Amino acid sequence: MAIGLSEEHEALRESVSGWAERNIPSEVVRAAIAAEGEQRPGFWPGLAEQGLLGLHIPEEHGGSGYGLLETAVAVEALGERVAPGPYVPTVLASAAILASDGKAHAELLPGLADGTLTGAVALSGTITGTRGEDGALTVTGTAETVLGGALADVLVLPVSTDRGEEWVAVDASAATVTPVKSLDITRGVAKVELDAAAVPAGRILDGLQGPAVLNLAAVILGAEASGVASWCVTAAAEYAKVRVQFGRPIGQFQGVKHKASRMLVALEQARATVWDATRAEGRELDYAAAIAGVVAPDAAVQCAKDAVQIFGGIGYTYEHDAHLYYRRALTLRALLGPGSEWAESVASLALDGVSREMEIDLPEDAAALRESIREEVAGIAKLSGQEQKRALAAGGFVMPHLPRPWGRDAKPLEQVLIFQELKAAKVKLPQMIIGAWVVPSIAMYGTAEQQERFLPKTLSGEMMWCQLFSEPGAGSDLAALQMKAEKVEGGWKLNGQKIWTSVAHVAEWGICIARNSSEGSKHEGITYFLVDMKAPGVTVRPLTEMTGENLFNEVFLDDVFVPDELVVGEVGEGWKVARNTLSNERVSLSSGSGGTGASVPDLLGLAGRLGRELTPAERQELARVVCEGHSINALGLRVTLKQLTGGEPGADASVRKLLSTSHAQHVSECAVGLLGVSAVVAADMKLGDPGYWNRAVLATRAMTIYGGTTEVQLNIIGERMLGLPRDPEPGK
Repeated sequence: MAIGLSEEHEALRESVSGWAERNIPSEVVRAAIAAEGEQRPGFWPGLAEQGLLGLHIPEEHGGSGYGLLETAVAVEALGERVAPGPYVPTVLASAAILASDGKAHAELLPGLADGTLTGAVALSGTITGTRGEDGALTVTGTAETVLGGALADVLVLPVSTDRGEEWVAVDASAATVTPVKSLDITRGVAKVELDAAAVPAGRILDGLQGPAVLNLAAVILGAEASGVASWCVTAAAEYAKVRVQFGRPIGQFQGVKHKASRMLVALEQARATVWDATRAEGRELDYAAAIAGVVAPDAAVQCAKDAVQIFGGIGYTYEHDAHLYYRRALTLRALLGPGSEWAESVASLALDGVSREMEIDLPEDAAALRESIREEVAGIAKLSGQEQKRALAAGGFVMPHLPRPWGRDAKPLEQVLIFQELKAAKVKLPQMIIGAWVVPSIAMYGTAEQQERFLPKTLSGEMMWCQLFSEPGAGSDLAALQMKAEKVEGGWKLNGQKIWTSVAHVAEWGICIARNSSEGSKHEGITYFLVDMKAPGVTVRPLTEMTGENLFNEVFLDDVFVPDELVVGEVGEGWKVARNTLSNERVSLSSGSGGTGASVPDLLGLAGRLGRELTPAERQELARVVCEGHSINALGLRVTLKQLTGGEPGADASVRKLLSTSHAQHVSECAVGLLGVSAVVAADMKLGDPGYWNRAVLATRAMTIYGGTTEVQLNIIGERMLGLPRDPEPGK
């Protein structure tokens, strides 16, 4: 999934990508490298004809009248081609001028939109200005590294004056511009020197401030970084599918597969953070842009490094394009300034209480549906206790996506509205725990009798379930189960052992998969049963976790009789039912902190209670965790928005699941680091912050194991999202 989500953005990206493929092939890039001096590329007029220089510029000034997001979509697509020339410097310059009060708009923006002018922005410099009686400035000083400076007609520069920092738009002819040999050999940088250059009052960009320019740079350069990372991910994955070593495609080796999957994770985080920064305003924009400034450049560099590694020796050669993307990634990161400074901005804003609510802009036609839902919820809100929970279940509010009568056949829009209205009315849904994974399977595969017997009480939270899937010898390979199901008169007898069974010691019922036949593949001959946990032959033995608590159990089934009417689905086709359960489990486990309470707001609360200033190293670590949490939230919103338009969530959903499982670990580890020596106390929530966070740091170790280990999730991403070859079957 690219930066843009809507059909219009997808169409724009497809159009730009197609145009770039035709007009910026590798030969054009190599010709730009071989040229003696940097010059406008031959495709420059085409960029203007396509309207790509003015997507964000108002129509009155010759642009298309869209916004920064549309420009980011185009920048990402061109970044995938490592396009040479002044496109990115020019759109950054016009965006900066557009952010000023308007005096220079009519003079400069039309030329920047139609390609007759090129621009560049100095993100740093030592330039001073003296103001004359007419309000004009005389400026002197140097900006050492200006991207696209040698090709620019207009230079946007920061100037120190008696009013503080001001920004000006200077004709390049008024400056001495010296090309600097660039690490990025496809696109140049230059040194800009001014000696008493005159800047008329109309070229002083009043209202433009340094933070705003940096925010724009974080978005536009971050979008290009996303494009760089995208090429690296795609090219490396395609190579890994066909490059054979030791008789197998290298993409089948987990070391390569997991590296490529991690690259995709980094790419989707970059896209999500840049996308969100295009939507934010005010201090939230400062926050979102700073996060993009941390995440996107690092993602590009990491993906480029890993691409070179996957390509191997050929990727290290000058003839291969991989080094061009690595050079571009390193240059983008350097231009944006030290990542530690962006991280410091994230930490300062977060500690100051700034956050970013991921709100959904719903269509206008949602008003009538919202009012209907609000009216129903208001009636339920008047109830209390179990009566309220039963009403929620009966109304289909607990799992609204399910078919009636268990849900509401709710499309994504209705699901969002239900969530919002329940939250507004302070109505809490029943705690179903494992039941939330059971209900969809019984609703889809269960008989009418099973549904009537089990679903109402499960949805209202009155019936407690456990999941009898994992076995001592199977682990994540659930299909390797050994529990036997023997057919007897009127039903089945189950024999075997299950392990890691959450809440089995208090559950009334369990869902269980057992092998009724050893013929066929390992996914065949499995049947899905509903087991009465109080039935004769069921023995539950609690397992003490590293926290000292007893959530997990091992369960022994010795000749446990299960009647035929408690088989869900067809005999021998239980794996199909179990996959439905597992898909719901993995979504549930990835939707938050997993019940540990280890979240970014909790972490920030701890930082505020420490009674001391955080060290620079602590602030950097805090920022890293905040950035990760923000990217997960942005990915979640992107998934929802995609579903609202009827699309598939794509890589965003898989990446979010993977990140969420380890995020609570990172939060709690950061917290324990802040506690210092006080973290030696026991893991006990009664002992204040040290005990609470020590319990969290122990409890969250399970997050990357249950519900599919991190390694299994990386396999899923590599195989399903990148198309890498599946692991070979044992013995083959």
